[in-house]
Amino acid sequence: MLRPMSWLPKSRKARRRLLAVAVAAPILAAAAALSLYAMGDAAVFFYSPSQAKEKQAPVGRTIRLGGLVQAGSVVKHPDGRVEFGVTDNILTDTVIYRGELPDLFREGQGVVTQGAFDAAGVFQAREVLAKHDEKYMPKEVADALKKSGEWRGEGSQAPTYGKAGPS
Repeated sequence: MLRPMSWLPKSRKARRRLLAVAVAAPILAAAAALSLYAMGDAAVFFYSPSQAKEKQAPVGRTIRLGGLVQAGSVVKHPDGRVEFGVTDNILTDTVIYRGELPDLFREGQGVVTQGAFDAAGVFQAREVLAKHDEKYMPKEVADALKKSGEWRGEGSQAPTYGKAGPS
């Protein structure tokens, strides 16, 4: 009598390995799915002002907005609020930040802010990071500046606004 061909391996050792893989695979898949789900809310996307408008950055979702601090846009209010523009020289977004600004923060310099857009389209920053040179700028900001034609490259000086000499 002919026996139908079984899909299980003939050796006992191979059947155990197959069983171990069959048990481990769904557990690993579930762990990976849970990890990706948990990281979904922790992922912070970077936008330049043009990208934020083009991709319609979601209101209330934490993102990073970066570019150059627009010349002449910094306004310090008596209540500790600081208002300034972040530009990629295509579009400019208004940013409001409450707190102490970094020492390297100045007009015309690169900046990365983390926060969220409100319903009025104003970016409410919870964190402000200022960079003194493009060499230390996040890749996303450097790429956005290169795309807009504002990249100054290695070794060239950034323009100074309202100050004489290095600070």
